Amino acid sequence: MSRTIYLSSPDVGPLEESYLIAALRSGWVAPVGPDLDAFEHEVAARVGTRGAVAVSSGTAALHLALLGVGVGPGDVVIVPTLTFVATANAVRYTGARPVFVDCDPHTGNVDVALVADLIHRLTARGERVGAVVPVDLFGSCADYTALAPVCAAAGVPVVEDAAEALGATHHGRPAGSFGQAGVLSFNGNKIMTTSGGGMLVSDDTALLARARHLSTQAREPTPHYEHRETGYNYRLSNLLAALGRAQLVRLDGMIARRRQLRDRYAKLFAPIPGVRLLGLEDIDSNCWLTSIAVDPERSGWRAADLAAHLARQDIETRPVWKPMHRQPAYADAERLVTGVAERLFADGLTLPSGSALNERQIALVLSAVDEFLTVRAGASTA
Repeated sequence: MSRTIYLSSPDVGPLEESYLIAALRSGWVAPVGPDLDAFEHEVAARVGTRGAVAVSSGTAALHLALLGVGVGPGDVVIVPTLTFVATANAVRYTGARPVFVDCDPHTGNVDVALVADLIHRLTARGERVGAVVPVDLFGSCADYTALAPVCAAAGVPVVEDAAEALGATHHGRPAGSFGQAGVLSFNGNKIMTTSGGGMLVSDDTALLARARHLSTQAREPTPHYEHRETGYNYRLSNLLAALGRAQLVRLDGMIARRRQLRDRYAKLFAPIPGVRLLGLEDIDSNCWLTSIAVDPERSGWRAADLAAHLARQDIETRPVWKPMHRQPAYADAERLVTGVAERLFADGLTLPSGSALNERQIALVLSAVDEFLTVRAGASTA
């Protein structure tokens, strides 16, 4: 067994095993069945939307959501530059093109003032803004109190990429429930997992019906196979839905464990000059991943130095997302940037945050970080 302490490994156990065995013995192993139906209802209830469509990945859910709000060839879609590539790729799937926007330095979430400016710039030159896709970064909701009125005033739909934020809230409202559609991910490293999988959630029943139709190869309701348009093989299997149902039962406990770990990191870094936790003030985050931002001029060290120290002890870390406008696949994409995302990429680091970490592993991580900080403090006073 690997000694590596991973960033966010799946947290599964006897409950998940019992749900999977029951689903397997039921005979419902295809992308249809009672667990799939129940999983959709349970997630919709958790998020507070009228319905949900379970699909094979968060990326598939993003694609269907964008199609559902009418995004298509010739449109532009505003996407945070600080995100995973799936957010941008799903835009391209529709034939639209992403335009990237920079982020708030305190949270890493989208800079709402820049979004407002960008909508104005794009529409002034005759572009149709098909959607704005905010990303709830590392488990903290974007500032929808400010963003929603900006988009509503411009008549631009919001597709909320809440892939990282299930269980988080913003002013008491659950992540995934903002905008015309929301998207969740159940990838293996997420707050809860179905191995691979995702969910489209919405109050728009017509949008959900359209997504469900497209996700099953756009098959018409006839005795034979009839297809009038191009569809997609996007449905989640009943077996994976059963796994998801068990995870959903345990979700609050898994969030609590991640939050406790973030609090311990916060105490460890509190006296260190030039180091802060991204989104620390957000008490409603699901704490999916704890990330630090380092000011090398004040701390005397870089995030990469800590990463290298931890790697030598088989502790996995990861830089904050590389900005999309710096990715080779999107190097020519239009962007409105201030340099914030680039600084976070250069000086940010994501630390082990999983709820599956046991106390021994947590102690090893905290001890390794403390050892690094102690040595650096000694070097700076020598």
